[in-house]
Amino acid sequence: MTKKNWLLILVAVVLAAVYAVYFTDWFQPKTLKLFHTIRNLNPRQMRGGALPSLKFGISRQLQLTELRVVPAAGFQTNKNVLPLWHLVTDSNSVPVKTFYYGQFIGGLKPAIKGTRAQVLETNVTYRLIVTAGQFKGEHDFELK
Repeated sequence: MTKKNWLLILVAVVLAAVYAVYFTDWFQPKTLKLFHTIRNLNPRQMRGGALPSLKFGISRQLQLTELRVVPAAGFQTNKNVLPLWHLVTDSNSVPVKTFYYGQFIGGLKPAIKGTRAQVLETNVTYRLIVTAGQFKGEHDFELK
């Protein structure tokens, strides 16, 4: 092969490497962007002292493998703190992009049989930890 052919092959390899690094997520950490919003679905419910609905969202639709809500202060000192809401999957779960606190999600079941999501307190910071295969994300939130 001539020098010109080698140069063209080298340029093609460099362009492919630049494309792979800057325009794909092959070399990005497998993290999720999580967010929350508090919605008052029924205004009359608030007068009775009930808390509004807490809705979580994920940056992309995924099949979740584990979902935990823990107190943030306890999680910083002890990674094995008891969760207030803990769901795991034993097979395939339904792909979701949004879900409510305490909601039943198809394919996920409580980590401890018979448990339910505990009531959240106001002015306490909590951490949502979501795992979906190789993707993992954390999000701190607080009810005011």
